[in-house]
This record gives sequence, structure tokens and C-alpha cells, in this order.
Amino acid sequence: MPSRIDFPKTAPGAYMAMRGLEAYVRQSGLEPGLLELVKIRASQLNGCAYCIDMHTKDARAHGETEQRLYALSAWRETPFFSERERAALAWTEAVTLVADAPIDEDDYDDVREHFDEKSLADLTLAIVAINGWNRLSIAFATVPGSYRRPAPEE
Repeated sequence: MPSRIDFPKTAPGAYMAMRGLEAYVRQSGLEPGLLELVKIRASQLNGCAYCIDMHTKDARAHGETEQRLYALSAWRETPFFSERERAALAWTEAVTLVADAPIDEDDYDDVREHFDEKSLADLTLAIVAINGWNRLSIAFATVPGSYRRPAPEE
């Protein structure tokens, strides 16, 4: 299936604004591997094949294991994720699926045990950003498999 719209070319200002949010999140101090897990999990929930492909490639580049990537959709059932990662993944699910149910106070309390106010705000912004990217990629039928990681900067 061909892509419907080339969003970056069609709306470059909006694309750059989204990239700006991504840049903010990347410099926030949150661990790159954690951010990739959050992006993959939200993309799984939203059914965004393009973003799953992109962020599994990026996660591997940050040293993520195949075992954890394969188990991510069933993270609650595995011993492979730290308590901090579990809190972030539960928060990701709650924020991503907020239209289905209000955010549970237990999820908030749990995530606050592992993230201070600033890092929780940054984590939530990362979740907001990937949910936006998912919706753009799904709506405009961005072709999965077309993402290539940029060459590392020297």
C-alpha cells in the first residue's frame, strides 16, 4: 500500500514542531532505552506498524535485547523488566488508552515511586508525542519497513 500523504513535505511547520517535542524529550534525561520501550508499547497498542518497526530498530541500536522486545506486549507476565520500566509501561498504557478508562490512581502512585514530577512530565510528553506520531503514520499510511536509522554522528 503506498503512503497517502508525505506529511513532512505537506506540513513542514507542523512536522518540525513534532520534531521539536521529540528533541525536548531526547534531552530530558530519561534513559534512551526506556524511551524506546515506551514508544514501542504505545505503538503496539495503537497498531502502528511503521512506528513499531522504527522503534524496535532504534531500541536494538541502544542495546535492547531480542528477548525483551519479543516479550514487550506481555511485559506484565515476564521477569525481564525493572520496576521503573514496569511503572513507565503501565503509565504508557494508561495514558495511551485514556479514552477507554480514566487513569487509575494506583498507576499514578506507582509511577511516582520511580519518577519525580519533572521526569514524569517528560515521560508523559514522550507518550503524547508517540501517540501523535502513531496517529499521523496510521492516517497517512506511512510504509512500514522504510525507516532507516541515521548514521551515527562522529
